[in-house]
Amino acid sequence: MLDSRQSELYDDGMNEKLTGDEKQTLLQLARQALESGVRGKSLPPLDPASLTPILLAQGAAFVTLTVHGDLRGCIGALEPYQPLAEDVREHAVAAALEDYRFRPVQEKELVKIEIEISRLTLPVAVNYTDPEDLLTRLHPGVDGVILKDGFRRATFLPQVWDKIPAPAEFLANLCYKMGAAPDTWREKHLDVLVYQVEEFHE
Repeated sequence: MLDSRQSELYDDGMNEKLTGDEKQTLLQLARQALESGVRGKSLPPLDPASLTPILLAQGAAFVTLTVHGDLRGCIGALEPYQPLAEDVREHAVAAALEDYRFRPVQEKELVKIEIEISRLTLPVAVNYTDPEDLLTRLHPGVDGVILKDGFRRATFLPQVWDKIPAPAEFLANLCYKMGAAPDTWREKHLDVLVYQVEEFHE
């Protein structure tokens, strides 16, 4: 849980945008963490004196790695549980080494990899009556979407709409990612949550 001060700094609607310098700091931290992790080195402690209050406040982020535009790894947190700067470092390493869809990043690949960071708002539940109603409540290109079915859960960042612009197809692919049949969202009432992101990249 966030205390009142952390909640103000976290700013679940992200009215307080990151500055250009803060974005560059996070990208530099992600790059350093990526290279250290791939080379098997431990990360040095963060220097709080070098970070702004919003980077020290709890925040949730996804780190996406690409090579020439192709996905190479993507891992993140859906809700805040640690300082944003630490969250970015942790998930930069995890995206390189722990994404089950890819083999671990090798040192020779580092020069080719580009880093993208998505800072998340707090997820909000979508209240809907039936599958067709759900389709009308999603905002393509804007909403990140989380599907939950019991213990199973999966998410697509808003950037995925660029490749899957049709809401029905988007949900079908997200069900598949969750380990369910593509038409599960039509066959049963799933828990659906949405969030938005502040995205930036190298």
